[in-house]
Amino acid sequence: MDKNTIIGLGLIGLILALFTFFNQPSEEELKERMAQQEQIAQQQKEAVEKADEQKKTTIETDEKAEPVALLDENGNTVFDSLGNTVYRSIDAAPTKKEGVVKARDVEEETYILENEKLKVILTNKGGGVKSVFLKEHQTYDDFSKNTGTDKIDPLELFNEEVASNGLRFKTNEGEQNTTGIAFEISKNTDNYISFIANFEDGKSIEQIYSITPEQYHINYEVKMNGFEGEVNSDQVFLDWHVELLKTERLLSEQRRISTIFFKESNGSYDYLSEYSDDEFNAETNVDWVAFKQSYFSSIIMPDQSFKKEGTNFKVTNYEEGSFKDSTHIKEYSSSMNIGMSNTGSGNAEMKWFFGPNDYDLLESYANGSEDIINYGWGLFRWINIYAIQPLFVWLAGYGMSLGIAILLLTVIIKLILTPIQWKMYASSAKMRILKPEVEEINKKYPEKDDAMKKQMEMMSLYRESGASPLAGCIPMLIQMPILFAVFRFFPSTFTLRQEGFLWAEDLSSYDSILDLSFNIPFYGAHVSLFTLLMAVTTLFYTVLNSSNMQQPSQPGMPNMKVIMYFFPIMMIFFFNNYASGLSYYYFISTLMSILTMVMIKNFFVNEDKLKAKMAKRQDASKKEGKKKGKSKFQERLEQMQKAQQEKLKNGKK
Repeated sequence: MDKNTIIGLGLIGLILALFTFFNQPSEEELKERMAQQEQIAQQQKEAVEKADEQKKTTIETDEKAEPVALLDENGNTVFDSLGNTVYRSIDAAPTKKEGVVKARDVEEETYILENEKLKVILTNKGGGVKSVFLKEHQTYDDFSKNTGTDKIDPLELFNEEVASNGLRFKTNEGEQNTTGIAFEISKNTDNYISFIANFEDGKSIEQIYSITPEQYHINYEVKMNGFEGEVNSDQVFLDWHVELLKTERLLSEQRRISTIFFKESNGSYDYLSEYSDDEFNAETNVDWVAFKQSYFSSIIMPDQSFKKEGTNFKVTNYEEGSFKDSTHIKEYSSSMNIGMSNTGSGNAEMKWFFGPNDYDLLESYANGSEDIINYGWGLFRWINIYAIQPLFVWLAGYGMSLGIAILLLTVIIKLILTPIQWKMYASSAKMRILKPEVEEINKKYPEKDDAMKKQMEMMSLYRESGASPLAGCIPMLIQMPILFAVFRFFPSTFTLRQEGFLWAEDLSSYDSILDLSFNIPFYGAHVSLFTLLMAVTTLFYTVLNSSNMQQPSQPGMPNMKVIMYFFPIMMIFFFNNYASGLSYYYFISTLMSILTMVMIKNFFVNEDKLKAKMAKRQDASKKEGKKKGKSKFQERLEQMQKAQQEKLKNGKK
């Protein structure tokens, strides 16, 4: 894009901005428009009310003016013994027409299924789940309010204002949806509720809910009778719509890892975007569907997989500044082909899970639903599942404070990694001892044309002394997977939720020693002490290691010291809103790395002895090299050097 184009676009933007500014309505004009809109709305309301009143009056007048013949159960006119028509009394209730009743025409009645874990409220309007409460858990706001007491305000996952579920299917009369149908109670006990809707010609739909003690799920069964030949069994869908409510301290962090997960049959789990609106049409049958947020999920687990035909999922974010943007997480929608066995007298069964994203709990369902917990992917996930998570659960099982459990976990991990850290330090000590000789070689070959000679001497030096510039990198690469694994583990571990330690009231959320009255971009409106401690220890560790860092020998190469010193500052901004349990772990881990380095330096690695050992090895290597002559690798390097020199000479000619 040239200069003139940029100037032109800038002028166009300026003109549009000025046009918008000077043509925006004044405050008086806005008030006048609002008054006009309110007047129009009021007139429309009055017109509708008047029309309804006229309609009601007309019906009443017609009923009074013209008697209505009494009909028998077959719809035929009833005659008396003299053959005269029998008329229905004007005051008598109209004969009930056979068929379903609209949900809007009945008064709502609610029913409760509950056990030690759940309280599920069901409604006769649609025969669906109206709201769900988790009795042993509470939102962060309630937790903060009830701190220091034994009181627990049950956590509400969703309510009737933001949730609906119903069966959708096509009949000869068009598409039907049970959310608009009034259901009657067929059977109601403490742990079993059956809703039924009777259609014409003996057809019916029954929805059965049951609950068992100490479980985070309810059993859900759908029965269809008499619809054979009218409703295709492969075209019965369960439509489920939920807008999950905020439950944690920081909504932005909760929203960041919330989306729809699902598992395709004979495959792995998949999920919609966590950052933007997304939708997906199933390509294979689906084993389960999860509406997930950070620490709780609603999961439908069918006994027989949902069929792929017509099954789809959609997640929608709220517009910034909208009403629900500050109270709800996201909008979840799904339509699932329940695969009825038949519609003449068939059924479909499933479990409906409402509970915490606890790994052991979800694993007990043996369907892979534990995969919704964000423990990372590949190697990082394996480390968390088979090492970090079992070890942490074992430590927490002793009933100790989870802060102490994290401390012991860190100690165990660092002890296991101590040999690797010792290897790294020994390697860096060797490189530090060779530093004067390396600098001499660099001075000896300052020209680019001598790069091959310099490389050969460097390699000879490293080989003869037993040092390697890569020897410190390999141990670091071994530690990195654990470093990244715990980055996923602590923010995703349900056990840390609402568990305090020291000044942190909730290890699953950020700790704050100072709440600010303003928001700092990329930082937040609070000061996390664990994050500051982590950054300080990281900076101190960097200073201790600064002597081991090699300065760039080529022009234009970045200075690693500057980058490493800048890294702790970046951590302050990056980790300020993260789980305090994670910052606490990194703080303890870095502190132990410093202590381990000091112990290795003072008690395990004697640089004077190491220097003498390296000098002795160099002398022995040189003597052995003279006897054996040049190695094949050295000969190849020399051939490459000669070829390069010949090429340079030919280029100059």
